[in-house]
Amino acid sequence: MQSVPAWGLASAAFCHVHRVTDEVGVRHVFHLARRYGLSVGFRGSGQSYGDAALNGEALLLDLSGMQRILDWNPESGVITAEPGVTIGQLWRQTISSGWWPPVVPGTMQPTLGGCAAMNIHGKNHWRSGSFGEHVLAFSALLPGGEVVHCSPTEDSELFYGFLGSFGMLGCFLSITLQMKRAESGSVRVSAFTAPTIDSMLELVDMHKEEDYVVGWVDCISDGLRLGRGVVHTANHLLPSESDANVVLDEYSKHELPSVLFGVLPRDWVWRLLCILNHRPGWQLINSFRYYIGLWRNGHTFIQSLPQFNFLLDYVPDWRRVFLPGGFIQYQCFVPEDKAADAFAAVLRRCRERGLCAHLGVIKRHRPDGFLVSCNLDGFSLALDFRVSERNRPRLAALAEELDEIVLAVGGRFYFAKDSTLHPESARAFLGPDTLSQLANLKMRCDPHGLLQNNLSRRLLPEFHIAPLVEEYVSRG
Repeated sequence: MQSVPAWGLASAAFCHVHRVTDEVGVRHVFHLARRYGLSVGFRGSGQSYGDAALNGEALLLDLSGMQRILDWNPESGVITAEPGVTIGQLWRQTISSGWWPPVVPGTMQPTLGGCAAMNIHGKNHWRSGSFGEHVLAFSALLPGGEVVHCSPTEDSELFYGFLGSFGMLGCFLSITLQMKRAESGSVRVSAFTAPTIDSMLELVDMHKEEDYVVGWVDCISDGLRLGRGVVHTANHLLPSESDANVVLDEYSKHELPSVLFGVLPRDWVWRLLCILNHRPGWQLINSFRYYIGLWRNGHTFIQSLPQFNFLLDYVPDWRRVFLPGGFIQYQCFVPEDKAADAFAAVLRRCRERGLCAHLGVIKRHRPDGFLVSCNLDGFSLALDFRVSERNRPRLAALAEELDEIVLAVGGRFYFAKDSTLHPESARAFLGPDTLSQLANLKMRCDPHGLLQNNLSRRLLPEFHIAPLVEEYVSRG
């Protein structure tokens, strides 16, 4: 039994951790769970902000050792790998052949299994969709010992239900992914300043057809400056435009710089940020970032693909800035026509409660066909909040108030980031049809409720009680 932290370091759980390297190991853990009446949760690299990769007082299956690349075709860009392979391993395997992962998060540390289980998104969601839209097939082991093989055309109901089901249905054994052609290892980045939340959303929407678009939001400013920020767009360079210093088969040119601003070692940055980890400090950081963006408004520059995509990796251990309490992220998804008013209401409510987020990010999204999905035709707003013993109860109360704002306009939530959502809010956003279909798949794949985690028990406790699951199925 060991203490396992959430990535945001605001919560942890004591778990029986079992590290496995192959299917035999997974089967062994499932056997132990059935024998001793324990539940099993899954963990890759532990990058979920909240409790998705925790299973308190029970078994936690660590899949990070299943990290073999099983097949790679540099001609077609199709790769098959085990669930413990990280995004970093993936792009390093494929970039020299001119391929890049089609969807990546803000860090290269997550595993393929985690990306698929949460159906992650990136800065290119409008153009490329979610991670699951690029999965060609997968194999998975169910708790009863059956291996299933799924694709959009083979057992499609399970395929679209499994991806995004946050570990409730089975354990990935392999994932086959279609990579994206990258003629160069670089992107051309443009920066645009947005003085208000309305202009921020207009800019993001205006540039949604570009390869990547993301908006940074100053969550501390108020009044006429509410929601001001900087929008960054990026487009893959063509071979004729490639920076002479960036060559696909030179791995070193695709690593993140070891120093920032030419002099500051990356490893030192989090220590310096600790000095500014308070309200005035973050206000200073936000203002500095905005005015730098204003100075660079309309400018373009070249970055390597890792430099643009993996901002969280620029500062190793940056989450330690928020210790001892850690931080949580609140991410909501709102329809396009409701976003400006809803996000303004969210930012104002944070100020009213004296709990402004230190970091805010806006992205443009499109709907998908997966059963459990946060995606819609609209925008997302992600807010990072510092946690302390003093503000923890106030943060929980604030999150409930924000949920009400989001649900009132037909909004949704992202389980990979969540640590505050209540069952009532989860059910309201998922809806009865989705819950019934998910219950059917749960009964098919895991009728004894072996697969659980702290997230699933918090949001859908009834799914771990067989008679209640059967009730959902019968109602459906």
